[in-house]
Amino acid sequence: MIHALRRPHSYYGWTIVWTLAVTETISWGILYYAFAVFLVPMQSELGWSTPEITGAYSLALLVTMILSPPLGYWLDRSGPRVPMTLGSVLGTVLLVAWSRVEGLPEFYLIWAGIGVAIALTLYEPAFAAASTWFVRGRSRALLLLTTVAGLASTIFLPVAGWLIERLGWRDALLVLAILLGVTTIPAHALVLRRRPEDLGLLPDGELAKPDQPSPPPQGVVLSRALRDPAYWWLNGAFFLGMVAAVAIGVYLIPILLERGVSLARATFITGLIGAAQVGGRIVVTALERRVPEQVLGAAVFALQGIALAVILVTSGLAPTLLAVALLGAGRGGITLMRATLVAGRYGRANFASISGIPAAAQMAARAVAPVGAGLLVTWIGGYTPMLAVLVAIASAATLAMVMFALSARPLCIDSPVVSRES
Repeated sequence: MIHALRRPHSYYGWTIVWTLAVTETISWGILYYAFAVFLVPMQSELGWSTPEITGAYSLALLVTMILSPPLGYWLDRSGPRVPMTLGSVLGTVLLVAWSRVEGLPEFYLIWAGIGVAIALTLYEPAFAAASTWFVRGRSRALLLLTTVAGLASTIFLPVAGWLIERLGWRDALLVLAILLGVTTIPAHALVLRRRPEDLGLLPDGELAKPDQPSPPPQGVVLSRALRDPAYWWLNGAFFLGMVAAVAIGVYLIPILLERGVSLARATFITGLIGAAQVGGRIVVTALERRVPEQVLGAAVFALQGIALAVILVTSGLAPTLLAVALLGAGRGGITLMRATLVAGRYGRANFASISGIPAAAQMAARAVAPVGAGLLVTWIGGYTPMLAVLVAIASAATLAMVMFALSARPLCIDSPVVSRES
């Protein structure tokens, strides 16, 4: 047993988390959210259709999905510094290339590369870093990271629009490229470190005895996780839950417009989902010590199903606002729960490798949900049948999380004071 002696005055793990909170906000805002602002200006100048342009975006998400599992293996072996630095460099270079694009094949090639940059820089490597440096404080670290990064769309959608209005879309991309490169490349290269044990620390900032080396992080290997039925319930839950969350995020405004809500009110109501996500993350973090993680995970998934059912059967303002609050709270909680559930059951040693498959499942859901929901609207006749299908999908996600919760015993016990494999 390794005994902690004392907590350093300033734990380096918090420096890493604060740095990632800033760089994730900038990376999400520029590489992921800003795309939508460039759609109309590019159509006007280049004459491409909406499906032609958005197809490149979907390609990037597909590339990110494919890369998530092997990226996890790399993160476990080398830590986040090299992958995230390379991702920032690649993203910066490709934004410059995008600003000079003339042909559609070239545009698709650029966005395939941006898909690589997204995989290397967004939440997956950041979550791996936070889960490596914290155990008891993991939820608080992830709460800080996701709360700050949750402002990415709020900040960068209007910033990108302002730049386009004043500079045109090509020069706006150059400004965003400079901002991305100047802020994220040095931060990732100079601040990030692989794990606390490399600095003679235990997770959360505890120190081992001077005469004992810091133990390596414990955890099961990926092949063991792949043989665990609970792991596939977890993957299924996150895929189905993300399908439901993304689909309603895309189509809630059209649903409200069809029900006679004004565009201004519909966009305001839908925008409240983002604010409610912060509340959901705060509640999940507050309950983590009082409620078993598996039970809490099933509960946040259930919130989405309840919210979608409310939207399906009612149309008043008050029930809609309640549904939006539940949607946001559930989605915000789900973002935190993936990292905590994986780390809690399988340990820290191979966290990124094991988390890579559920990350890929979520990215696949982001790619297919808008198109799939749109096809449902066309094939089965309107938004009401589509909502019924989404309720069923969200319910299936909740059931999958319940099945995961029934396998409550961790396969690996990994704490900052006692680390052993069971």
